[in-house]
Amino acid sequence: MKKIFIIFLFFFTNLNAEDFKLENIIKGFKNPWSLSFIDTQNLIITEKQGNIKLVNLKDKEIKDVVHNLNVLEHGQGGLLDILYEDKIVFVSYSENRSKGMSSTSVARANFDTKNLNFKNIFRAEPPINSGYHFGSRIVIKNKHLYVTAGERGQGMIAQDPTKHPGSIIRINLDGSIPKDNPKFINKKDWLPEIYQIGVRNPQGMSLSPFDDKIYMTNHGARGGDWFGTANFGENYGWKILGWGGTNYSGTKIGPKWKPGFTKAIKYWVPSIAVSAMTIYKGKTFKEWNGEALITSLKDQSLRKIRFNKSNFIDEKILLKGDIGRIRDIKIHESGDLYLLSDKGELWRMYK
Repeated sequence: MKKIFIIFLFFFTNLNAEDFKLENIIKGFKNPWSLSFIDTQNLIITEKQGNIKLVNLKDKEIKDVVHNLNVLEHGQGGLLDILYEDKIVFVSYSENRSKGMSSTSVARANFDTKNLNFKNIFRAEPPINSGYHFGSRIVIKNKHLYVTAGERGQGMIAQDPTKHPGSIIRINLDGSIPKDNPKFINKKDWLPEIYQIGVRNPQGMSLSPFDDKIYMTNHGARGGDWFGTANFGENYGWKILGWGGTNYSGTKIGPKWKPGFTKAIKYWVPSIAVSAMTIYKGKTFKEWNGEALITSLKDQSLRKIRFNKSNFIDEKILLKGDIGRIRDIKIHESGDLYLLSDKGELWRMYK
């Protein structure tokens, strides 16, 4: 058992006249990736190398939770997203499939404060020997689990609907396949779990409580990060489209967008390494209700996006370089925001 107390308190009034306070709740996590609230006082956090931490916000206690996952920490892979819902814990992770091969996999377990006995409910096939682009966010909507499966650096595999990498996955909460997925409606050649194709490395996803749509963020290559929606049976176009970016060598990938492909709401060129996101709903920042809060890694920023349906309106930078690379963002029941940084710190944003 470890006890760590509040360390810093910052007051911010940024150039966009957004007033808020920042409180450094806890330090000392190692490569944290995701957080999920269990209740108003307790949350769970993943560390990329394979650890799950149970955190009490009141007394700042951190406890290790034992689990049975076979995690392969390799490059961007490891123990990634975590989601608590109705006494069930879901995780996404890079599963060790032997001989350096891994997949974006999803498992579930009944919640226990000491030991989580996970069972796989999805594996991205085929397994690939790569440490890149796992995607790996998970969201629940209407008793379905949506999963972002990155294309593992394999490019055009995202255009092959007979393979999972580079797609958005939709399964039931027990891992079974919904009978109204695209394969059974108008995409007979698609794998039954696939909901949408053509993504590269989507590391942000959130369900909007306002329009019931799933919004997500995706890493481009050298430019071309985007914010958009998950849409039934559609195609974001990677690697036919470059979304405004280029290959790391500087060569052109393809057009930013063209008809026949899903168009994002917002693109970033150059890349900000867009990461986690949420659609804000709460009392603390009620003036932000319905707006997207989007974090970044390379740019170390928290951005607020106003949009109307599929139309981008404006963007404000709330933080930049203040807490480092921001890996995750979640809304507390109170309306306060909790941010997880790559520095191993948990922050609270409030008024």
